[in-house]
Amino acid sequence: MQSITDLRSDTVTKPTQAMLQAMFAAPVGDDVYEEDPTVNALEAKTAAMFGMEAGLFCPSGTMTNQIAIKAHTQPLTEVICDITSHIYQYEGGGIMFNSGASVALVHGERGKMTPEQVAAHIRPDNIHYPPTKLVSLENTCNKGGGAFYTLDEIAAISAVCKENSLALHLDGARVFNALVASGDDARQYGLYFDSISVCLSKGLGTPVGSVLLGNRDFIKYSRRVRKALGGGMRQAGYLAAAGIYALDNNISRLEEDHHKAKLLEEALLQTNYVESVLPVQTNIVIFKLNHKYNDAAFINTLGEQNIKASAFGPQMIRFVTHLDVTDEMLDHTINVLKSL
Repeated sequence: MQSITDLRSDTVTKPTQAMLQAMFAAPVGDDVYEEDPTVNALEAKTAAMFGMEAGLFCPSGTMTNQIAIKAHTQPLTEVICDITSHIYQYEGGGIMFNSGASVALVHGERGKMTPEQVAAHIRPDNIHYPPTKLVSLENTCNKGGGAFYTLDEIAAISAVCKENSLALHLDGARVFNALVASGDDARQYGLYFDSISVCLSKGLGTPVGSVLLGNRDFIKYSRRVRKALGGGMRQAGYLAAAGIYALDNNISRLEEDHHKAKLLEEALLQTNYVESVLPVQTNIVIFKLNHKYNDAAFINTLGEQNIKASAFGPQMIRFVTHLDVTDEMLDHTINVLKSL
């Protein structure tokens, strides 16, 4: 029987045996008391990788993003982000619920904003408007098909933020995919961002967790916000150990996921039922179906062949490659796509 090929997301991965061994062997303590040595090691390691002073381990990227927004803003202020960004689309209205902040939505290109667009959305000093406090970027851009900001593009937006006394946050849900694809140096990020959310549970394959990075004062306050949100964990070192293992072993292999995504793109472009495919740059493949299939029927058809995918809007489908997609699974998927 053909095994299930799950292309819905890179969040569906299972820990490898080696990762599980690292988790079981982890020394642990009480992280709320800041006494878990493995959590402390993960936070320090991730911060050093990105040229930041300190880190805070949290259960999810949504929590790290929401803590950062809360720490950078006050009620009645505003956040600038792309209209497709995760903090706006997929975090349950958390910006308003947690921070009481407004959102200025930018219509970027595949999720990416330009410095000029950011500057154009900064509010003037007028009682009718919420003061702009924060700009948030997403790397890679999920709804943009895995498009990414280069370091030069980040530097240009950072300059706009500094000129206008705005904080700059990175939702780094797939930041290592961006770094592997661009060849940029993660340590340079600390020059431009005031806070960074680094997700460990997508392409890196851990079961859970993200790390929020910033300066020591920012992380000290963020720890208080994490506690208020219910994110204080106890012997969390068992989870943090998976993160350390992933950072040591699973970054360079992201190139394999990117290669598999390109092969899927090539196969889709040869079919008669695909209208268009967003250019594939990392591990996300988003394509639009023509009249031959509707999205629900296409998902069902793939399901009959033990392939799982995500509907991503009217006639839109998303595939995401990851470390649990084997060569055999990829070949099976390509053969099915060609046969439809």
